[in-house]
Amino acid sequence: EGMALPQRILFPPEEICMDWQQRQRPGAGLFNLGNTCYINVILQCLTYTPPLANYLLSRDHSQLCDRQGFCMMCIMEAHVRKALHSSANVIWPRAVVRDLKFIGEDFEPDMAGDAYEFLRCALEAMQRACLGGSSDVDISSQTTTIIYQIFGGFLKSRVTCLRCQAVSDSYKAFLHVLLDIKAPSSLTTALEDFVTLKKLDGKYCLKCSKCEKKVTASKKVTVHCVPKVFIVCLERAADHTGKKISKIVEYPEYLDLRPYMSDTAGEPLLYSLYALVVHSGDTCLDGHFFCYTKASNGLWYKMDDESVDNCGIHGVLRQQAYLLFYAR
Repeated sequence: EGMALPQRILFPPEEICMDWQQRQRPGAGLFNLGNTCYINVILQCLTYTPPLANYLLSRDHSQLCDRQGFCMMCIMEAHVRKALHSSANVIWPRAVVRDLKFIGEDFEPDMAGDAYEFLRCALEAMQRACLGGSSDVDISSQTTTIIYQIFGGFLKSRVTCLRCQAVSDSYKAFLHVLLDIKAPSSLTTALEDFVTLKKLDGKYCLKCSKCEKKVTASKKVTVHCVPKVFIVCLERAADHTGKKISKIVEYPEYLDLRPYMSDTAGEPLLYSLYALVVHSGDTCLDGHFFCYTKASNGLWYKMDDESVDNCGIHGVLRQQAYLLFYAR
């Protein structure tokens, strides 16, 4: 429906396993190499993403990879294997820090960074590795890699001309969603705001292809195809100065995405929280990142660089969350 079909499927979705194939105690903590807490939290959240960890532990990627030099999938495969299988309590994420420049050109090993920015760049680097530098893959097929099969969904944007009522739909693939939390006090109200009809007028007027002039229009964004893993960033930067929105935004252990879909009729689309990142600090430009993850044994752990400590779900649900990870 309005979306181009991929010419080929790069990774078959039926091969994705959402449940842990190996159950064990949590893996190692990660040494902070100066200012690398923002990297550590993302590495931990990705390590405890069951479908990604299952795939990386199978070594399917490295056995077929012929990339010379930097490959983010090979680096993540080695990291996840080491984090989950090492007998050490703490390991060095050296390969990731060594190749930071290839992950995102603005990252420096000795400079503080933002966890959401690193997540974005890490997923993009893994996506590039899955495409293996091939330039002949059509846009639709690019959204069938293992990365998009796990984290990817589609948003639908419907614009209606308020003069002639002409409707135009467009679709956009996403790997994560950024939500405004200036007004909302919960994740569900932030999602409701996200899919609420917006009026486009004044400088936001759009050109209507039927009227052939700039007109007042309405725009509604909805989730059109859901991902297997839904990542949300609660936008805590109040403005470009680094001023931080420090309020608690409530988030549930179980989330139903059905109310935010293009088609709201049908069975609930239930997701379960399995990881979250917290930023502590008065402004967005400084402070510290730590995270909570659910290990394959079903128990929650607070992971703060080197330390890995058992904790309960009640503590997990009372944090000043920045990033939330939900799995179908």
